[in-house]
This record gives sequence, C-alpha cells and structure tokens, in this order.
Amino acid sequence: MCQDLPPRRPGKRDACLSGPDPAALVRCVKLTAVCADICAATARVLSRRGDPAGIASELLALCEKACRACAEECEKHAGHHEHCAVCAEACRSCEDACQQLRQHLR
Repeated sequence: MCQDLPPRRPGKRDACLSGPDPAALVRCVKLTAVCADICAATARVLSRRGDPAGIASELLALCEKACRACAEECEKHAGHHEHCAVCAEACRSCEDACQQLRQHLR
C-alpha cells in the first residue's frame, strides 16, 4: 500500500536539509517522518489476518490524515524541490488508498 512512499526512502530528509534554506523545510522533514512511521504501522497491522481489536478503520483514518498533512506540506515546496513534488504525489495516492479501503471495511 504505502510502504514505498518517499518519506520511507533515506534520501528525502537529506535532500530537504541540503538545500539553500533548510530551516524552511524542517516542518516538511518532521511530517514526512511521522507519515512514514504511521504508514509503516498501518501496513504491518493490515497485513495480519483479521482485526480482533476492531481498529483497522481508525488506523486507516489516521494514516489518511497523516498522508494528507504530509502532502499539503510537501506541495508548498514542490515548485522548488522535485523530491517534495514526488513525495506529495505519493502521499496523495496513499491517502486515497486508505480512504478507499476504509470505505470498503464499512
């Protein structure tokens, strides 16, 4: 699902922080790290059989929210940073996948 998002790739943070104004991208770096962690946890939980605690839908909603926030932040920088454009697109795709799966679980 979202395991291949750019935030999970090691070069994203380095690319953000090596530019001419790294302070402007601190929020972007933090959001991509949070998003990557939430996406990874969501993927791990969903890969298991069943949902004994009944939390899959809530976890998907959280993943969707994290991806939306990450995409919105990356879109602010996409015009100047190609890696942000790629990340924003991947986050929007994952946001959509989470939303569709959550609707399917209802």
